[in-house]
Amino acid sequence: MKNLANHVQLIGNLGAAPELKTFESGKKMVSFTLATSESYTNQQGQKVDETQWHRLVAWGKTAEFINNYLDKGHRIAVGGKLVHRSYNDKDNQTRYITEVIVNEVLSLNTKKAESAA
Repeated sequence: MKNLANHVQLIGNLGAAPELKTFESGKKMVSFTLATSESYTNQQGQKVDETQWHRLVAWGKTAEFINNYLDKGHRIAVGGKLVHRSYNDKDNQTRYITEVIVNEVLSLNTKKAESAA
């Protein structure tokens, strides 16, 4: 049960092609955005579509898989953990980032959907 303390599961579509970075040590990291969408009916009876954008990062073999097999628009399910970090930008302003560190990824595209893309 300890792995449930900080576990995120998302299903959505890649917003852009993943960006792979290889460090001097040989370690690989990929970053990408994922759009999750949901629809609901508001109090006036109108259908509302709401999209949330998430920043995701993966390392090692998971990063290589994402870089080699996934592209913009690809539908995936991911599992990972939520992290918050901060840094100082070039103007020395503190910036805050929330990301999902991905440790599991599953392609949800079907052959039919891939051939239509």
